Amino acid sequence: MYSNKWNKLNGSAVLKKNLWSSILFGIGLAAFIDETVFHQLLRWHHFYDQSTTDVGLISDGLFHAFSWFATIGGLFLLADLRRRSALWMKKWWGGLLLGAGGFQFYDGIIQHKLMRLHQIRYVENVIVYDLVWNGLAVIMIIIGMILVFPVKRKVAKES
Repeated sequence: MYSNKWNKLNGSAVLKKNLWSSILFGIGLAAFIDETVFHQLLRWHHFYDQSTTDVGLISDGLFHAFSWFATIGGLFLLADLRRRSALWMKKWWGGLLLGAGGFQFYDGIIQHKLMRLHQIRYVENVIVYDLVWNGLAVIMIIIGMILVFPVKRKVAKES
């Protein structure tokens, strides 16, 4: 039923497929939550706030499409891993946290502060929001690394 190529994959190749699936899904999930909660429900900002509201809404639509494609791509890879009985849940959850935390940290540092595409909220003490946003990102990245790297070391020993 499965190709010989898949059957010959070593633990490292399976590990990479698990990581890509979960990181893509994590990026898509974090972007989806950001878009839905902060852009649409709370209306704190748009993806691009340096122009008119119409441009901000268009940028939100493009951002939402990005989150959708990342989520679907991650789920396709997840379905393939499950079909082949090659899914490592601990590693997958770790990758999800790495993807979500990495996206959130990139958003908080690069897009908010360096590129100034938008701020998390337009208030006087935005530093509090920035600290919570980036602090949660760092926590997700650390937990993700704890879940992923012990598995990777085990695979390296088996290879």
